[in-house]
Amino acid sequence: MRSRQLSVLLLIASISAQAAAPRSADREALRKTMDSVIERTTLKNARVTVLVRSLDDGAIVFSRDPDELLNPASNVKLFTAAAALSRLGTEYRFETEFLVDQDFKDGKAKTLYVRGRGDPSINTDRLYGMVSELSHAGLKEVQELVVDDSWFDGERSAPGFDQEYGDKAYLSPTGALSLNWNTVGVYLRPAENPGTRASIEVEPPSEYFVVEGEVATGTRTQRRFTVSSSIDKDRVRQKIEANGVVPVDKGVWSSWKKIDQPALYFGFTLKALLQQRGIKVKGKLRPGVVPSGQKLLYTAQSDTLDIVLKKLNKHSSNFVAEQLIKTLGAEGRGAPGSHAKGIDVVEDFLEREVGIPRGTYVMKNGSGLNDANLFSAAQTTRLLVHMMDRFQVMPEFVSSVGIAGKDGTLKYRFEGSDAVGKLRAKTGTLETVSALSGYVESVGKERFVFSIMVNDFSGRAGTVVPNIDALGAAIAASGSRGGPSAAVAALTPPMVVGPFEELKVRLQTYVGLAQKGEKRNVALLRTAWRSEKDPAVRAIIADALYQSDPREGANVRTLLDSALASDDVYGRIKKASLEAGFDLPVLPSLVELASAGNVDAASRLFDFVRVDAHDERASAWLSEQLAVVATDAPQELLVALKSTPELDRPVVIDSLVRGLVKAAQPEAPLWGVLRQSQGAADPTMVSFARGLETTLSQKIAEAKAPGVPAVVAVPPITSQPTSGTSATAPGG
Repeated sequence: MRSRQLSVLLLIASISAQAAAPRSADREALRKTMDSVIERTTLKNARVTVLVRSLDDGAIVFSRDPDELLNPASNVKLFTAAAALSRLGTEYRFETEFLVDQDFKDGKAKTLYVRGRGDPSINTDRLYGMVSELSHAGLKEVQELVVDDSWFDGERSAPGFDQEYGDKAYLSPTGALSLNWNTVGVYLRPAENPGTRASIEVEPPSEYFVVEGEVATGTRTQRRFTVSSSIDKDRVRQKIEANGVVPVDKGVWSSWKKIDQPALYFGFTLKALLQQRGIKVKGKLRPGVVPSGQKLLYTAQSDTLDIVLKKLNKHSSNFVAEQLIKTLGAEGRGAPGSHAKGIDVVEDFLEREVGIPRGTYVMKNGSGLNDANLFSAAQTTRLLVHMMDRFQVMPEFVSSVGIAGKDGTLKYRFEGSDAVGKLRAKTGTLETVSALSGYVESVGKERFVFSIMVNDFSGRAGTVVPNIDALGAAIAASGSRGGPSAAVAALTPPMVVGPFEELKVRLQTYVGLAQKGEKRNVALLRTAWRSEKDPAVRAIIADALYQSDPREGANVRTLLDSALASDDVYGRIKKASLEAGFDLPVLPSLVELASAGNVDAASRLFDFVRVDAHDERASAWLSEQLAVVATDAPQELLVALKSTPELDRPVVIDSLVRGLVKAAQPEAPLWGVLRQSQGAADPTMVSFARGLETTLSQKIAEAKAPGVPAVVAVPPITSQPTSGTSATAPGG
């Protein structure tokens, strides 16, 4: 019997050893590949923290400075989501209460009170549903409307948000009574004929908005407009201003902007919807606190927390993150909820449940915005392992993050790799910051948890994101026949410069598709771009892809990643366009994006300014476009200039000066932004803005001085523009 037992044990040991051998080889291949990616790409000169751990046996498969604290950007949302699930529970629902006075009868309410409890998911459709419920509850008339958002404190922005200012949707404020993520949709509807006025509409419409400005209808290829949102002079309403041109026959164009007073925004919209439903609202709307003893008429409940978390992580909503932080504070430490209370709850969760002590990291907000947070890859993977081991919340947590190649912020990443459908992770992107952390099941059926954070890289995020994706694809390919190295090679195929005559032919094809601007061509163009090896053709396809659906963020990213100012891309496209008689593609799209506030597009334009510094005609045109960007998106231009290497700035500043002098705009918006930035919280921005204002003033004065040659006029462009006459790039 003992002999038989010994034989069985030896057999089991032999089988285990045979199974371990391939796994060991797979892990060694993965380590070598990941080392190679870091050492041979843009990651080498950046600060990087990486940790890959097997969920099957707990072994650390790969690490690179895993304990270094770096800015994780939106990976912070993983910590916010985990704490919310732990402390609030998967079945938690946000409630919004509607109350009336005790003497409410015959459907007439002296006062209708609305008390919010931080629901981040209320939109106009849901609010209309609430109004319907109030109608069915018998409400017919309201004398006064009171909005109560005292469940949260009055501090609208989290720490870290003060490093930026403006009206971008991702900077929207918190509020216990909030609507549409505290943003407003501004819709620009072209008229039937070019040259006539387009309409400016807000959604949802209400007395809260004051709409100003004028937008014209242009040709099918003219598109450049600006939209702004700010508190009106009466400090009660929101002013929406839109100006510019939208193309005819291209549908409605939308822009989402933040609002500044959440409770009033909610209240005015509620008032408008009540009136639509036939419920009279006779008196005023005012903020206030619900007194004790009021009668509850209706309570609206949100979806359960697991549904809300999908909005948080898959779409990386800063607004939802900060609403959750304040909710954790109110529920865990008492109302009013504040950022300080909420962060305290998260830190308590991390110390008591996850085993990450206070003081070993920095967490100031729940969204990861700007320079307010520091975590390591080791701490992030510790959290991910902890959540995987908690059966009660694991499915909700894992399902909240994006799926590679399928949805969320990962929808168009990892295309064509083994990671598609097998990698689930949270992205993170800021200036000089990119991160990715989550879970992977490899081809070899091993489960991994990983965290990759990259800080202080030079250039745009597009220079490091493909390499981060290569690391993720390598993990997913572990155990495959070709192995991780083959997966990385397939994800980043070598570019091959093709015949020049073929480039001219393909230029004609893709410029034609760009001019049509039809969304139905997107799938074809995306496939063509993914398989194309000539970098110049790839850039032309990317431009056609963007022009076919400029509303899709992935198309913007593709254009920015493909629009290179190198000789084999820009140089060849420029020459081919001149010989073929076409306006130069790509550059007008970059101008359009930069004018709309895309910092990466502005930075990319600077590359072309430097390359074309000695081409008089092209240089003059680019100077004019920088002046346009300085008018339409001065804050973003400033940020892009600040991130430009010092050695490269002078030629860009000289070009900008040339454009500003020709534009002759003494009160250009850039000057106001420069002065405002000198009061910023970031001391490096204060110093930079002060120095730039001095430099620009001196150079403009010199350019206007007697004896200085006049700015050379650019010959008129007769070809059709891509996004308005001033944004048409010269053919040579």
